[in-house]
Amino acid sequence: MDSVADGIFTVDRDWNIIFFSQSAADIVGVQPDTAVGKKCWEVFRTEDCQERCVLRASIAEDRKIVGRVLMVERADGVRVPVSISAAPLRDHKGQVIGGVETFRDLSAAPAKAVGKLPDGFCSRDPNLAEILRILPQVAASEATVLLLGESGTGKEYFARAIHSLSPRHKGPFVAVNCGALPELLMESELFGYKAGAFTDARRDKPGRFQLAEGGTLLLDEIGDLPLPLQAKILRVLQERVFEPLGGVAGVPADVRVIAATNRDLERMVAEGQFRQDLYYRLNVVRMTLPPLRERKGDLALLIEHILSRRRQSGGKDIQGLSFEAMRLLMAHPFPGNIRELENILEYAWILCPGGLIQVEHLPADVRACEHPGPSAQSGSSQPLTMDEIRFRAAVEAVERNGGNRNAACRELGISKDTLRRILNSKSATDDDFSDRAWT
Repeated sequence: MDSVADGIFTVDRDWNIIFFSQSAADIVGVQPDTAVGKKCWEVFRTEDCQERCVLRASIAEDRKIVGRVLMVERADGVRVPVSISAAPLRDHKGQVIGGVETFRDLSAAPAKAVGKLPDGFCSRDPNLAEILRILPQVAASEATVLLLGESGTGKEYFARAIHSLSPRHKGPFVAVNCGALPELLMESELFGYKAGAFTDARRDKPGRFQLAEGGTLLLDEIGDLPLPLQAKILRVLQERVFEPLGGVAGVPADVRVIAATNRDLERMVAEGQFRQDLYYRLNVVRMTLPPLRERKGDLALLIEHILSRRRQSGGKDIQGLSFEAMRLLMAHPFPGNIRELENILEYAWILCPGGLIQVEHLPADVRACEHPGPSAQSGSSQPLTMDEIRFRAAVEAVERNGGNRNAACRELGISKDTLRRILNSKSATDDDFSDRAWT
């Protein structure tokens, strides 16, 4: 038992802990000899413990409960998200004599599946974890970085992280949204101008490149730059010099450039909308940030990361989300990605007086998914059959677990044969879910 990475403990019918694994001790910070003999709620300071106890519900309903996510407060006061599964504990006669619970620390995944930044941000998504792993080495270099991803995926956050980890961290970090600047003002905003360059230019004005001297310049939404200005950006990257409007001599540019966009630059190059030579200059180190809908396993980590920052400002003691509120967020598609999640939690923070954020504290568009009708569930006016519901649940579980069928089985509480039968019942011609794809 002590060799299993997940924490494991058992209780009798009076909720006394009778076994407590070393992994459980490592997660909650309470040693087994201290935990055994105590009531489970004396060791696990979880949110809404008495009312929403997963183990209590499992014993009362005589069934397995798999994959519930909630927050646990360690002995040192640090709150960590955990995934909990529970089942009744029986003797050799089949009588229920207690319960067994396993829990996994979502903030401390295996090294190959987790990455972390100095401010505590971390990820279990393999693609994003790989970016976090190499980020310090990338930051230490002077290489130009191209950040790709949908709007709201955190491109500016990663640009700031690169700057803060770089030798330039004492210099300025300047961000400019190329898509928000009027085309006529772009050149003067980026490169500045000299007095007399045009009417009303009574004195010199520094541009963003000059303001970022010795530091980092983020060119956000660089795909929106017009072609003539792309050529001037290319010259800065190649020659490390720029010319202000009205200037007669080049100005050295001691600036590290990070570019970001939510557009498909390769397609724009093929269509003649973006300079190929500039694309290759920018594409020295490319990092693609996945949308939130493709890494729902990070949702609990992101929520705790965002709420912990708000707790530091004081004012309210909000511990986390209730199970129902978390369930709704897990089902939400998040078209606005992390930015949308931050807005949702800010809204909930305003309405929640303290304790746990409940469903009623969430925005209306999120609550609208609480009781979806048949058309919302199936994408048509026809209600889903039970076979269709089972198939959809199985497919979504496999997708949530990155294609790992064994992990999907554990989440759903079913056997591999059952999962295979459900998937094959609807996908005999689908290579993604046929027997040939089973691993």
